Formats: sequence, structure tokens, C-alpha cells
Amino acid sequence: MPQAKTSRRQLLSESILFASAMALAPHVRGVDDAKRKIGFCVVGIGSLAKNQIIPALAKTENAKLVALVTGHAAEKTPAIVEKFGLNPKSVYSYDNYDSIKDNPEIDVVYVVLPNSMHPEYTIRALKAGKHVLCEKPMANTVEECQQMIDAAKAANKKLMIGYRLRHEPFNMKAIELLRGGSLGKIKNIDAGAGFSIGDPTQWRLNRKMAGGGSMMDIGIYAQNACRYLSGEEPVEVMAMTYSTPNDVRFKEVEETMLFTLRFASGLLANCTSSYGFGVNRYRVTCEKGMVESEPFLSYKDLRLFAKMPGKREREEIVLEPKDHFGAEMDYFAECLREGKEPRTPGEEGLRDMRVITALYESARSGRAVKVGG
Repeated sequence: MPQAKTSRRQLLSESILFASAMALAPHVRGVDDAKRKIGFCVVGIGSLAKNQIIPALAKTENAKLVALVTGHAAEKTPAIVEKFGLNPKSVYSYDNYDSIKDNPEIDVVYVVLPNSMHPEYTIRALKAGKHVLCEKPMANTVEECQQMIDAAKAANKKLMIGYRLRHEPFNMKAIELLRGGSLGKIKNIDAGAGFSIGDPTQWRLNRKMAGGGSMMDIGIYAQNACRYLSGEEPVEVMAMTYSTPNDVRFKEVEETMLFTLRFASGLLANCTSSYGFGVNRYRVTCEKGMVESEPFLSYKDLRLFAKMPGKREREEIVLEPKDHFGAEMDYFAECLREGKEPRTPGEEGLRDMRVITALYESARSGRAVKVGG
């Protein structure tokens, strides 16, 4: 029997019904996007990117390496290009950096450059229509941090700062224990972050590039830990610095800073930052117990201890470790897919920089300094 002809009215009606069904079923319409890995472009192929971030991208579930930006492509990228199967055209120089806007594979630009370069390359990436994950410290000044935040808002893109410890199990468990209420009010925090720095010619010892010494690079871990462990913001700080006389490494920046943070609740935190010796721990004393971690910031082998109410001794909390950078990038990819704000947005980097600025002012003036709002 011959098939009946479909009228124009029937076709139009069926088209409308199909379009309506698709609009009401985004989980069907977006299934391919939901499975697609988020493409990362790593800017700056220094030690951190080469030894930690790029290897982590080989283990991520939701992210993948799709592009590189470097001033030394011939030396640094051939092995990476081969391992990840990158298109050689996706290796950019700093001269043609802005052309990343034409690469649809790039969703996120991960800025892994010296501190002084963070604002420029973050803002240019945002203007190119890309989301940005920027290493900490966010920038060298409060003003630059605000410029980066404003650029993200203007571009309607997400900006996350790379606080890797906010994505690994041990530090997140410490936050959970301290915020849970069973330990009571936090009475004191003692935190220290430091190592003996080597090569005196490296950028971290150049004030213009680094913005400061140990406090900007390693001490920020101790300061930031006090903020995320307590869930409070410092309102006043006091700091002293010391550098070994005639040590060529510390011609421009401080070797060690000892500092105190005062919080609105009355909590006091005593902290150490150093390029002269190793320290890698925090101890949070509460009304009914304590939480302690040593080491707390290393890339692996972290350890966490807690003395819970009613217990005579502290006990070790054993957790399954995660790659810090892999967890961080997977989390940001999840934020982009779900349209949610990251837990460490640009505002988090700005808050850290306000505290650090006050610390340097205190060290210079020899007096307590209020943290700027």
C-alpha cells in the first residue's frame, strides 16, 4: 500500500514537538559535552609544570592537556607533545599567546609563571575567552588581584587560584574535624612552612619577579592554613623578618618571617615562614582536643593526627592519598561543567594578598597592622 504523504503542517508540528522535547531534556542533549574532558593549556614549562602539573594531567578523569605556552619550545616540549599526542600547532610562544582564542580545544588556561607575570597572562587569557586556573600567590599586589577578578567578571569566565591543599584528603579532613563542633572552640594554631632554598639566581629570590621572599612562596601555606582551618579571617597581624648577613641568596628578599595573626574571635595563630630551614606542620589546639599534621604541604606522604574528646592520646587518621594537582584540575573541570563557583576563586587569592601586604608592612614598621578590607 502506498505511504501517505506528510503534509507541511505535520512536518512543522513534529519539528516543534522534537525541539520542545530536546529543550526539556538537557541531559540527553548534552550527553557528549558531559563526557568530554575539559581541555587545559599550561602556560610556563618550569619545574612545577614539568614535574607535577603536566604529569598529573595524565591521571585526571575530567581534564586533559591540549596546549602549551613556553618561550623554549624546542627544548621543553617535544617529549610532552609526543606523550600527550598534542598537535604541534597547539604549542604557543609568548609572542603568539593571544591566538589561543582561536583554539576551541582550550577551555582552561593554567598560569604557572613567576608571580609578577600572573596578572598579565591571566587577564589576556580571560580576554581570549578562556577560564583561568592561576598558581598562588595570585599576584604581587592587592591592586593586581582585583584587576584579575574584574577581568574574569567582565569576560564572564571563572577564575580559580591554585591552592592544591584544598583538594587533597588530609587537609580537607582536618577542616571537617575542626568545623564539626565536637572539638569545641579553637584556642590556638601553630603553623610553619619552610625549606632551605638553593640556586641564588632563581626568580624566587628576585624581588621584582617574586614580590617578596619566603612569605610569598612557602609561608603562604602556613598563613592560608590558619584561615582555612579556623574558617576565620585575620583582622590584625604582627611580623618580624631575618636574613643571614652576607648570604647572596637574600640580597633582595627575606629569608625568614615569624608572624602572628589575630582573628576577630580572639584566636591567635603563631606562624613561621623560611627559606633557611625546613618546617612543615600545623597544630590546632581546641577546647576538647587537637588536630595536627606533619607534613601537611608536601606533594605526598602527608600525615594527620587528632586527639578527640575522651581520648587520652592522639590517633593517626589514615586516608587514601590523591595527586594534589590532579584533584585540583578535576575539581575545576567539575565546576565548569556544573556552572558552580570554585572554593578558591580570585577573591581567596585577594584575601591572602591583603594579609601578606599587612605582614610586610608590620615587619617594616615594627608594629601591629590591621588587615585591609
